[in-house]
Amino acid sequence: MEDRNSAEGKRFVAGWDIGGAHLKMALCENGVVTHAATLKTSMWLGIDDVRKGLETLRTEVPAGAANAFTMTAELSDGFANRGEGVGGILTLIEEEFGMEHTRIYAGRAGFADTAHARDLATEIASANWHATAALAAGMVGEALFVDMGSTTTDILALRDGKVANTGYSDAERLLSGELVYTGFTRSALIGIAERVPVGGTMTPLMNEYFANTADIARILGMLDEADDQYPSADRREKTVTGSIGRLARMIGRDGPDLSTEEWSGIALWFSEHQLRMVHDGAFRVTADHRLARGAPVVGAGIGRSQIRRLATRLERPFVDFGTLINALEPVRDAACKAAPAAAVALLADAEISKPADAG
Repeated sequence: MEDRNSAEGKRFVAGWDIGGAHLKMALCENGVVTHAATLKTSMWLGIDDVRKGLETLRTEVPAGAANAFTMTAELSDGFANRGEGVGGILTLIEEEFGMEHTRIYAGRAGFADTAHARDLATEIASANWHATAALAAGMVGEALFVDMGSTTTDILALRDGKVANTGYSDAERLLSGELVYTGFTRSALIGIAERVPVGGTMTPLMNEYFANTADIARILGMLDEADDQYPSADRREKTVTGSIGRLARMIGRDGPDLSTEEWSGIALWFSEHQLRMVHDGAFRVTADHRLARGAPVVGAGIGRSQIRRLATRLERPFVDFGTLINALEPVRDAACKAAPAAAVALLADAEISKPADAG
């Protein structure tokens, strides 16, 4: 990757994570993350929604910056299949950023230019987890890496400074426990459990999208409202009262039917049940790779409050991914929430700044 300098001799690299629900960007200046942002972009509504997001966030990127991309949006049902998705997103990147000094992260294959990226579609598809885990591995050596986003949770073993994954594709990682399809804000509650205890009785849930995990986090006081960028299930107010109303609907009730304390208890049960799902995956991964008992849990994403609780359950130290990376102090939290974008920016910057005669 060729070095590029902008004004005043500074080296800028923008990392981008194009997801099905969100677009993430992190700007790296001379090896330090100086800006990070996450924007709602609904790929299933059409690629132009993502194009608008790119146009919005690139206003923060200086002219002359290099750009590095990773993606998960190829899974969106806006495409007929993953291959078509990767191709469509690569075309979008070429149209918006050109081919020169633009790189695509291909996971275990490293970075590729856009001319060769289409030949690496299976490596590129949903490889954002690999970028973040690879960066973390180089910093901590051995750890359990867990990234909980809005929709999914990635769980990876890090050994000897490298990612020690069992699966690579989403299908393989679902089988290995390295991908758990539950997230901090967008997951439907019916996807977490079929029954919930209400007044001591296990009560079946309505098989409807009446409430999501953002409602649970809001009721429990765990939610940063900036992380919940999508409308609520009923498109009503995003308040504790509104969330209780949506949770109540899941069991055929209304908010006033129970006390706020009772609804908080039900919300906590959902939160614990989701944590058990992630816990099961973490146990499998740590056992499969025989991680040392003292190896920490490195947490990234908007669901770090859950990952902290996971580390406690596993009796392991917790390390925030944001504290590992080179970033301005006010940017660390946003960079950790946009971890794959920050990772590809830093990985690409390291490649750019590598001496020409380096191996």
